[in-house]
Amino acid sequence: MPDVYWSAVVLTLKLASITTGLLLLLGTPLAWWLASTRSWLKPAMGALVALPLVLPPTVIGFYLLVAMGPQGPVGQFTQALGLGLLPFTFTGLVVGSVFYSLPFVVQPLQNAFEAIGERPLEAAATLRASPLDTFFSVVLPLARPGYLSATVMGFAHTVGEFGVVLMIGGNIPNTTRVLSVQIYDHVEALEYTQAHWLAAGMVLFSFAALLALYTFSRTGRQTWGFGQ
Repeated sequence: MPDVYWSAVVLTLKLASITTGLLLLLGTPLAWWLASTRSWLKPAMGALVALPLVLPPTVIGFYLLVAMGPQGPVGQFTQALGLGLLPFTFTGLVVGSVFYSLPFVVQPLQNAFEAIGERPLEAAATLRASPLDTFFSVVLPLARPGYLSATVMGFAHTVGEFGVVLMIGGNIPNTTRVLSVQIYDHVEALEYTQAHWLAAGMVLFSFAALLALYTFSRTGRQTWGFGQ
């Protein structure tokens, strides 16, 4: 495989790994709040989280580009901190990917938390467990299928991004040129053979990720007693 392909593969996997890790950290408290709150803000917050599911990626990328640009609030803030601007950098790609893949992590976690029900939490409370102890010792173990789904879906969705990463990162070798952008380059240059190889690899990866998700989810329900 040419070095340019390896560079795109490594960059894509690095982006997907960092994005998924950040989404699990940020998405866990958000999903828990959505699953447990009775606030009137819940529908609005749920709709906001799900917005990337219906918005074109270019729309999300455009507004993030404006926000992180020289005149945008995020851009002015990062410049004031001496960090420079985020567009056309790997860090900018991470920020855009977190926004774009948010529902693919939050929604599986929210569904897993809601499936636990009140009974395990009430049992922990009768044993005088603190809310934090209850979350880590009761909720997280029971939500393992949700975390598996969130991890696989968040990672796979980030690997397949195109519109957002192209808008925010452009096409800079070894910096922002991920696999989807590399395929676009080949198609634009009428290099269909190279595009076929990369596209077929992404198809196989996506199928393997979903196959593993469905297999382990079914095994998890049988092992942990979900769906019985």
